[in-house]
This record gives sequence, C-alpha cells and structure tokens, in this order.
Amino acid sequence: MNLKDDKTKELVADLDMNGLNGVEISLETGIPKTTINDFLSKRTYSSWWESADSQFKVTPDSTPRVKESINALDITPIIIQTSKIVKEFPTHIMIPDTQVKDDIDMEYLSHVGKFIAHKKPDVIIHIGDHWDLPSLSSYDRGTRKSEGRRLAIDIHAGILGMNILLEPIAQVQAKELLEYGEVKWKPKMIFCIGNHEERLMRHVNANPELADFVSYNDFKLEENGWEVYDFLEPAIVNGVAYCHYMANPMSGKPYGGAALNVLKHVGTSFSMGHKQTLDVATRALATTGRQQWAIIAGSCYPHEEEYKGYQGNHHWRGIIVKHQVHEGDYNPMFIDLKYLEERFGET
Repeated sequence: MNLKDDKTKELVADLDMNGLNGVEISLETGIPKTTINDFLSKRTYSSWWESADSQFKVTPDSTPRVKESINALDITPIIIQTSKIVKEFPTHIMIPDTQVKDDIDMEYLSHVGKFIAHKKPDVIIHIGDHWDLPSLSSYDRGTRKSEGRRLAIDIHAGILGMNILLEPIAQVQAKELLEYGEVKWKPKMIFCIGNHEERLMRHVNANPELADFVSYNDFKLEENGWEVYDFLEPAIVNGVAYCHYMANPMSGKPYGGAALNVLKHVGTSFSMGHKQTLDVATRALATTGRQQWAIIAGSCYPHEEEYKGYQGNHHWRGIIVKHQVHEGDYNPMFIDLKYLEERFGET
C-alpha cells in the first residue's frame, strides 16, 4: 500500500478514527509509522484532507431533514424492566461488538437474546459498536459503497437489531408478570458507547448545525432500559472495569499488545471489545488470593467485514459469561455464536 493512493489514505484515516495507533496502522498497511504519523498529525497530502473534510460537510438547509428522516423510520423500542442494584457474587454476561447494519441477517441477535433469557444473568453488559453506522465511515466516503447510504437507515437498523436482541428477555418478563403478578428477573443493563456510535458525535462536531437534531438519544438506549456510559468512560461493576477499549491516557488510543500487557498497564480487572479477537489473561494477587482478569473480545456478529480481507475475518465470535463476580475475580465461560445458533436457532 502507498499513501499516493486515495483509497489507502481513506483506510489510514478510518483506522485512526477507529482507535488504532501508528504502529498498529503500520502493521495493517505496511506503510512506515513515521509516514503515517506525518499524514495524520501534520496532514501531509493537504489537498486530499481539504477534499475529504468538504465531503463530510452538510449545508444548513439540509439539517432539519436529518431529524425528519430519522423520525420517518421510527420504531418503538422494547422496554425491559431493570434493576439499579447488583447483588453480591452475581452473574455477568458481556456482549461484544454486534456491528448492526441494514444489509445483514440479524438472526444471531435473537440467538444471543434467547441465551440471555435462558441464563437470566444479574448484569448484562453490551461493550459497544452495536450501531455500525456505515454512512459515517470515512473509509467508504466517495466510493460506490457510500452511494445511497443514509444515517436514518443506519440508526433504524440498530434499533431494530436491539429489539431482536431484547425480545426474548421481554417475553420472559411478560410471562413472569402473568404468572406471579410481578417481574422477578430484573437485570442491570449497561451499554458502553463504542467508537462506531461515537462516529455520530464526531459528525455532529464536524457539522455543528446538526447539534439540535442528532444525538445519542436517537439510539433510544435509555428507553430500552440501558444505563449508558459515554465513549471510553469505564463502567465499574463488582470490581470489573467495562469499556469499549482501554485507552492510554497520554494518547487516547487503545493500549497495544496482548491482554496481559494491557492488564499490566490498567492494573485492575477489565473487559473490552473493539479488537476482533478473543484474548484472555489472568494474574494472581498474592495479597488477597484473587485473580485479576483481562478479556479482549470484539466480535459478536457472524458476517465478514470486507476491509479485514480474507484472513482477517477468521476470528472468534461470541459472548462471555462470568459467574460469581466479586472484586474483579470470577469464573469465565466463553460461548461462541456457532453454539448459540445450534442451541437456539430455528432448526
């Protein structure tokens, strides 16, 4: 790859927006790190940057229609009765990135929801990147794939996918209400905003005229019952820090290296998404006898991503169950999407 090619420039810019650092982008593209850093920080190839920035702008006259188009695709979000309190030694279920967009089969979300309804965990954590928002992807900007994409369709697809995920949970609660006169299982639900959802606010920041028309509220997460944590804001539950990715405070970029390296930097049990992998590390605390756990799992979707190439799409996909969570220690269980399909699929 070479930065003289516009598609390569778009790829590097998109990888940077997705949180990769210079070293990781260099490994991904084969371009020297210094060349990448100059391109991103000094904005070499300035004419390309000017063109890219102008393509991402909208005119003030179009802003009211943004909200109108979202409302035109409005659907009612499923409401789950939730709890604000977490008991001692609970069960957590973590859902990695689900990457929902309008042109995919969303049945996998039903499988995940059915497992959760069967397991009835105390805490459900979605680690983010549920809304893929391809219409806001800088990598596809100006290409054939970007033609016809609309933000309203992307938002609608994510809400539809969330309803599919939550439907089995709602059915269990409705059954309990009918049988017992009350809902007995009320999980705590946490959603960590991912970098794909954050594309929306980056777009608003680049186009301030949209500020009164588009926001995270359009995802309707709080209406579902989710407690929403902002991008890179950790949610600490029973001693485990949940965040879309653990960022180096000096750069805001994800810590590089394997899970054990990140654990050494973070210094506490954490779980993150973002990387399409399953990477697990643990270390014992001699003072307490407990384990600290690091889990990196960034894929809970079956479809392939074109930008990952032929080999990059061969990675683990699934959810994580954590039993007896206490002060960061727990017993982990890993459930892949293939098992969920076999167990909860229509066939």
